[in-house]
Amino acid sequence: MTPNRPSPSRRRVRRIAVTTAVVLALAGANGPWLYRFGSEKYHAYAIDRPAYKAENGRWEIVEFPEGYRQNTIHAALLRTGKVLLVAGSGNDQKNFDAKRFDTRVWDPVKGTVKKVPTPSDLFCTGHTQLADGNLLIAGGTQRYEKLKGDVTKAGGLMVVHNENPDKPMTIEAGTRFTGKENGKTFVAQDSVLVPRAKKRFDRDTGRFLGNDAGLGRVYVEAERRGARHETGAEDNYRVQGLKGADARNTYGIAQKLALDKKDFQGIREAYEFDPVAERYIKVDPMREARWYPTLTTLSDGKVLSVSGLDEVGQLVPGKNEVYDPETRKWTYTEKERQFPTYPALFLMRNGKLFYSGSNAGYGPADVGRDPGVWDVRTNTFTKIPGMRDADQLETSGTVLLPPAQDEKYLVIGGGGVGESRASTERTRLVDLSSGKPRFTDGPSLGRGTRYPQSSILPDDTVLVSGGSEDYRGRSGSDILEARLYDPDANAFRRVADPLVGRNYHSGSILLPDGRVMFFGSDPLFADRADSRPGVFEQRVEIYTPPYLYRGEQPVVKDGPDTVRRGGSATFRSPDAGRLATARLIRPSASTHVTDVDQRSIALEMERTADGVTVTVPGNRNLVQPGWYMLFFTDRDGVPSTARWVKVP
Repeated sequence: MTPNRPSPSRRRVRRIAVTTAVVLALAGANGPWLYRFGSEKYHAYAIDRPAYKAENGRWEIVEFPEGYRQNTIHAALLRTGKVLLVAGSGNDQKNFDAKRFDTRVWDPVKGTVKKVPTPSDLFCTGHTQLADGNLLIAGGTQRYEKLKGDVTKAGGLMVVHNENPDKPMTIEAGTRFTGKENGKTFVAQDSVLVPRAKKRFDRDTGRFLGNDAGLGRVYVEAERRGARHETGAEDNYRVQGLKGADARNTYGIAQKLALDKKDFQGIREAYEFDPVAERYIKVDPMREARWYPTLTTLSDGKVLSVSGLDEVGQLVPGKNEVYDPETRKWTYTEKERQFPTYPALFLMRNGKLFYSGSNAGYGPADVGRDPGVWDVRTNTFTKIPGMRDADQLETSGTVLLPPAQDEKYLVIGGGGVGESRASTERTRLVDLSSGKPRFTDGPSLGRGTRYPQSSILPDDTVLVSGGSEDYRGRSGSDILEARLYDPDANAFRRVADPLVGRNYHSGSILLPDGRVMFFGSDPLFADRADSRPGVFEQRVEIYTPPYLYRGEQPVVKDGPDTVRRGGSATFRSPDAGRLATARLIRPSASTHVTDVDQRSIALEMERTADGVTVTVPGNRNLVQPGWYMLFFTDRDGVPSTARWVKVP
C-alpha cells in the first residue's frame, strides 16, 4: 500500500509568517512587491528572514572560476552525486571552427570543477541514464547552420549509389562530383561509407532479378562561390577519381543544389560517460546522424534514439534505432515513425511510450506533433484528444507527476512553431491510467511561457521556474518567477523569484541534498529593444526549497546499496518515528526543456525498531534498471539527504 503524503504543516508555517511580519503576508507577490516599495537593502533583509525562507525558499548564484565557465547546453546528475555539464561548442561558431569542445564535472558538495576532454562536438546531443550508471550520449553537431544571406556556395544533399554487390565504397571528404547534364562540380564535405548493393531474387522461382543499389548520403558544396553554380533540377553526377568497374557502379544523384539556408547537421558518434573514471568511452556509432535527438529507455533496458537532423540538415525520416548496452551497438527498429526534434517520449507501465507533443523545434508543423501512445513493437499510434493550444507545444515542458505509479502527466506552457511570437500560459493534465485518457486544463501559469524548467521534488511537489514569453527571451521577455505545483491540489503556489533569467538552452536538476540547480540560457538579444546580440548565461543558480528551512533533515544511516525490483530493504534511522514517505527518484538528464529520465516512485514503507523497511514495486517498466536517489521525508515534508541505491 502506498504511504500517505506528508501532512500539510505548511499552514502552520504560513500562520507564523503572517504574525511575524505584515510584509510577509504578501509572500504571494514575492520579491517584486518588496523590491518596488522598499529599499534594495530591506528587500535583501526580508527575503533572508527564516519565516520567509520557510514559506518561499531561497535562490543563490554559483559562479565558477573564469577558466572553468562554459556555455552549458546539457546537464545530467551522475551516480557519484556530481553533475556532468556538457557544452560541446556551446552554440558558438568560433568554438566550433577551433574545435574547442567543453565538458565539466561539478561537485556541488565540495564546490570543485573539473575539465573533461570532449571527443566530438556534443552540442545538441541526446542522453539518458543507463542501468550500470553510465550516461549514454549520442549525436551532436557536424556543421553549424547558415542563413540564406550567409551562404556563399551552392550545396545540399548528394545521394551516392553503389551498384556493386561485392564490395562497399568509401567516398572520402574532398571527393568531387560532376554533373552529366549541367557540368557543374560539387565537393563532398565529409566521408561516407556506401554499402554494397543487394541482390534481388524472385521469391517463387529464385531467378535473379537484379541489384538494389546501396545508398549513402553526403553534404556537398560547389567548388566556387556564386549563384551561377546553383542547379535547378535533378542530375546524375560522375565521381571523379574512380576508374573501370568502380566508375560504372558508383555515381551520385542530387536534386536542386542552391544557396538556400543550411540547417544544422548531425553526427553519428555515440559515447558512454563513465561517472567514476570521469571520461567518455566511444561506442558503436548510430546508423543515422542526429542533431536534437531524444533517447528513451525501453522495457528491456535498451535505448531508443528518435528524430534529429541528419548529416545534410534534414529531419531524419522516421528511421529510429535502438542501442543495446550489452553489445554497445545500434540496430534499426523494424517500422518507421517520424517526430519533430527532441520529442518528449516516456516509458509507460505497459511498455508503450507516451508522447506528450512537447518538442524543441525542427520539423514540419503537420508531421508527428499530435500527442498519443506509441507501441514501438507494432508501430501503432493512438492519439489522445483534448489538448488545448495544440499548435503551441513547441518549447513546452512535460513532467511525469509524482508518484509515477499514477501515470499522470503535466504539460507546461509552450509556443508556436519556429520563431513564432505565440506562447501559451496553459498547463494540461492527462491521466494515462484511465480507460480513455483525455487532456484537461491544469492551472494557468499567468502568462505565456516558453522553455519552462521543471523538477520533481522529494515531497511530491514539482518546481516550475523560468522561461520566457517570446522566442529565446526576445524583447526582454524572461520570466523571473517560480512556482511549486501540488498534484493533489492541482494548484500552483508562487515562491521566491529566481535571480537569473532562463530561456533557450537552459534546464534544472534535482540534487541529492534536495536542492535544485539551474543552468544555461541563450537569449537571442541582450536588451528589450532587440538591438544587441544576446550573451550566453554561464552562471549556475541553486534553489533551496522551503522544506529545507523547516527543521533538521531526517537522518538515514546503514542500509544496502542494491534493492531488487519487488524486493525489500531495511535502513537504520534515529528519526524513524517521524518518517512518512519513501521515494525512488531517477536522476535527471536535461536539455532543451526535455528530461524524460526523471520520475519519482512511491515505495511501501514500514517502521522497524530502529529504522524503516521499504519495498520496491515489481514492474520493470515503472522501475527501470539503474541507479536511483532514495529520499525519505518526515511528516513536515522535510527530506533526508538521498542515499544512492541500484535497482538491477
